[in-house]
Amino acid sequence: MGEALNEAIDKSKIIRDAATVILIRDKADRPHVLMGQRGAKAAFMPNKFVFPGGAVDPSDSHVPLAEGGAEPCRTRLGEQADPALSSALLVAAIRELWEETGQMLAAPGNWNSTIPSGWEAFANEGLIPSARGMAFVFRAITPKGRPRRFDARFFAVDADELLTDIDDFSRASDELSHLQWIPLDDVRRFDLPFITEVVLAEIVGNLPDLGAPAQVPFFNNSDEESLFERLGGVGPLTAAS
Repeated sequence: MGEALNEAIDKSKIIRDAATVILIRDKADRPHVLMGQRGAKAAFMPNKFVFPGGAVDPSDSHVPLAEGGAEPCRTRLGEQADPALSSALLVAAIRELWEETGQMLAAPGNWNSTIPSGWEAFANEGLIPSARGMAFVFRAITPKGRPRRFDARFFAVDADELLTDIDDFSRASDELSHLQWIPLDDVRRFDLPFITEVVLAEIVGNLPDLGAPAQVPFFNNSDEESLFERLGGVGPLTAAS
């Protein structure tokens, strides 16, 4: 019964909050970005090379953060969104990074409650997730007509923030294959989603700075009309004026 009900839900009409991590190494020399390939049978972006990321889980709002994100990122995350969601977005990004790549953004800390499923490895090492160095750099809502739709926030992070060996993917799940550090000057040889190309162009344009931009680009496809906006006091289509 539950399975049949789940199948009856049209997921193309539901916009789920999501978070994505753009890990950059060697930013001042020859920058590389961490990406993996989605499976051929994936409902969303099959076969595409993508950043680690995924939807926010209900439990993400109950997970502690050693560092809760620096300004102006927290303020920007709350624009045209529920400010109470900001922490869950950061946690979701860290969780998805861990699940899909085996890489940790964390700091020493104590869990003051039951360890949520999926966080046992952090707890066993005396760690809690940390949003240190996570810069909110892009937001995009999947256009209508796609089999899955997400309101995705993209966070750029210097690989130096990782507590794990940046070349060790042995603890990754099998959700992404061919995990690798791709030189940014070679990345367009790979099969990328359009939005990934746009986000990478923003990142490349600001290197070697991986900090938060003054205004965050936002592809707002929530309504019939698609808008390109900027979060941070700049209205629709006014950034160039």
